[in-house]
Amino acid sequence: MNSTDILSKATPKSSLMQIVPVMLCFFAMGFVDLVGTASNYVQKDLGLSDSQAAIFPSLVFFWFLIFSVPTGMLMNRIGRKNTVLVSLAITAVSLIIPAFGDSFAVMLASFSLLGIGNAVMQTSLNPLVSNLISSDRLASTLTFGQFVKAIASFLAPVIAAWGAATYLPVFGLGWKILFVIYAVVSILSITFLSATPIHEERPDKASGIADCLRLLGSPFILLCFLGIMCHVGIDVGTNTTAPKIIMERLGLPLEEAVYATSLYFIFRTAGCFTGAFILRKVSPRIFLGLSAAMMLAAMAILFSADSLGLIYTGIALIGYGNSNVFSVVFSQALNSAPGRKNEVSGLMIMGLFGGTVFPLCMGYASEAFGQAGAVAVMTAGVIYLMLYTLRVKN
Repeated sequence: MNSTDILSKATPKSSLMQIVPVMLCFFAMGFVDLVGTASNYVQKDLGLSDSQAAIFPSLVFFWFLIFSVPTGMLMNRIGRKNTVLVSLAITAVSLIIPAFGDSFAVMLASFSLLGIGNAVMQTSLNPLVSNLISSDRLASTLTFGQFVKAIASFLAPVIAAWGAATYLPVFGLGWKILFVIYAVVSILSITFLSATPIHEERPDKASGIADCLRLLGSPFILLCFLGIMCHVGIDVGTNTTAPKIIMERLGLPLEEAVYATSLYFIFRTAGCFTGAFILRKVSPRIFLGLSAAMMLAAMAILFSADSLGLIYTGIALIGYGNSNVFSVVFSQALNSAPGRKNEVSGLMIMGLFGGTVFPLCMGYASEAFGQAGAVAVMTAGVIYLMLYTLRVKN
C-alpha cells in the first residue's frame, strides 16, 4: 500500500481531488518551523543577544494560547474551510513582510503573524479533514498530514542555507528567499483550496469562550488536552535538551552536538510516514501504548547514557515514539464529541502551549540536577501518556 491508497481511500463523500489540496495545506502548516532557522539568521544580521533572539520562537506558542479557542468559535460562524483560508492568508502576509525590511520590529511582526496564522490553521485544518475522512481512518490520515508538514520543516533550513550561500544579489534577499518561496506556496494553497468543493457538517451551535473552556469539565476531553500538552512538551523538550546532554556528558561543542536535533526530526518524520499505514491495521490503543513504551525506554537510556551511540539511540526512540501521539490523541478527542468538533479542536490546539510549560520546568530541573533533571520532567509526560492509553478507545 502506498501514499496514494491513503489519500484515495477516504470515504465515499471525498475524492483524491479534495484530499490533495488539504494535504498542501498541511505542507503550509509546516512553515511555522522555519522560525528556528530564521531566528538564527536574524540574530546574526541584527547582532541580537541570545535572549533577544529567543523572543521569536517563543511567540509561536504564545499565540496558540490566545487564538486557539476563539478560532473554534470562528469556525462556527464562517465554516472550517473558510477559516483555513483565513489562516493561509495570514501566513502569506507574514511571509511577504520580510521582503520589505529586516529591522527587529519588522521581523517581530512577521513572526507574530506567522504564529497567529499557524494557530488558526492547526485549529481549523484538522477538523476539516474529518469532513472528508471516516472516523476509523481519521488518525492515520492526520498522521500522514503530519508527515507532509514535516517535509516543509525539513526544507526550511536547506532553502535558507542555499539562499545565504548564493546571496541572490539581484533581489538582495539572501536567506530570506525562504520567505518568498513559502509565500508563493501559501498563495497556491489558497487558490487550490478555494476551488475545492467540500461539504461541511452543520456548524456547531454558537458558543462563547466560557462554553468552550467548559468542555474541559468532560473527563476524557481534559485527559486529551493534557495528552497534547505532554506530547508537545516532550517534542520541544527533546529538541532543546538533546544537544545539551551530549555537551554535558561527552564534552562535544555545540556545532557537533546540534546534529542530535536533526536525528530527532529524521525519526519523527519516519514515524509519521509509517504510522499512517500502521494505524490502518493496529488499534489506536495498542499503537499509542507501544509508542509510549518506546519513549519510556528512551528516557531510561538518556538518564545515564555516556556514549554517543546510546544517546543517539534514545533520541531516535523518542522521535519515532512521539511522532504519532498528536494524531491519536486529537482524533480521540474529536470523535468523543462529534457535535462540538470546532470547540474541541480549539482546546486541543491550545494544549500546544505545553511547548512553553515543559521547557521552563526542564530549565529549572536541569539547573538543579543537570540534564538528568530535564529528562525526569519529560519522563513524567511519558508516564502520563502511558496512563492515558488505558482510556483510549480501540
